[in-house]
Amino acid sequence: MQQPGPLAIVEDLVAAFPHQLAKDVRAVSAVMPTARIAPVSPFSVEVGGQAVAIPYRIYQDEPPVDVVRTLTAVRQTILHCLYSRHSDGLVRQRHVERIAGSDEPWVVPFVVQLAGEYVLEILECIRHGLAGLPSKRPAQRLAYGDFIARNPWFFARTERRVVSYWSCYYRWRFPVFGTYPGRHLLELLRAAAVDRTGRPWPRHTPPAPRR
Repeated sequence: MQQPGPLAIVEDLVAAFPHQLAKDVRAVSAVMPTARIAPVSPFSVEVGGQAVAIPYRIYQDEPPVDVVRTLTAVRQTILHCLYSRHSDGLVRQRHVERIAGSDEPWVVPFVVQLAGEYVLEILECIRHGLAGLPSKRPAQRLAYGDFIARNPWFFARTERRVVSYWSCYYRWRFPVFGTYPGRHLLELLRAAAVDRTGRPWPRHTPPAPRR
């Protein structure tokens, strides 16, 4: 099967962000090394009333640090978002550390997607980045609550994935789901959705143990 050309790959990356960022995404893609494999399996969500299609994985090597430093703050954030979708878990972790604390609504789906993946260290990075979500970061809380309210199916899928990975890989370490770091992360996100909508949010995880 013929691989998509470089221009098609750039447009795949542009599609992962709201249209007003297209110029910035193209500038970021210009400093990214040539893709070995085209981005795969994009997932579609809504961000601020716009549909975006975010790649499940990208396969481009990271650009040199000194090149990244020449980018504007917005473009650096876009780059970190894109590399949070990298095929290498260590690369994903490095880059999500740089965006988990962001208030930008277009960053949110990249972080929430990682909350539903299997690398425990990444879950801990996200929890650290969202530590102020309950009370100290109202803009961040609004961004996450609004995203979940607009994409309830996506959050439900994320919950189910968290439970599945816990059961498959981590149950031996956290015998009760309530003690698993992914569960605490989901509760932070659910609380943001409740705050945004003013109503209880459906739960797709095991109930908390009775005391």
